[in-house]
Amino acid sequence: MQKPSNSNAFIWSESAHFAVQIYYEDTDFSGVVYHPNFLKYFERAREHVIGADVLQTLWNQQGLGFAVYKSDMICHDGVEFADIIDVRTQFCFESKYRTIWKQEIWRPNATKAAVTAHIEMVCMNNKRQLTAMPAQLIALLNQTMPK
Repeated sequence: MQKPSNSNAFIWSESAHFAVQIYYEDTDFSGVVYHPNFLKYFERAREHVIGADVLQTLWNQQGLGFAVYKSDMICHDGVEFADIIDVRTQFCFESKYRTIWKQEIWRPNATKAAVTAHIEMVCMNNKRQLTAMPAQLIALLNQTMPK
């Protein structure tokens, strides 16, 4: 997985954890998670970090939302039906327009991540134009940064 050239300079948030139950419908014929579903789990975990109420307020009151600009995902190991996985999420601010998310999926009792991803998100208005993140959102997310 490629890292941004200046990734060492980023200050990453504390790691957030989000549990996901793997249902049969999430899998292919062999009982292993169908790979596009990992992107859904990552999306849910990011929403958990920001908060659904915050995202809804941003959209309804300011016409602001987020879109994936770039995504890089590696599947290291299979995730299976009935697993309860831990989606681990960290983020940093790349600019006032963009956040970068490091996300991992861990199976129970694993010694390494089953899936890793690097996802870049941009803030956009309801006209699909790049827009700076509001100061109150940046302040809210800064609360998860290490002290």
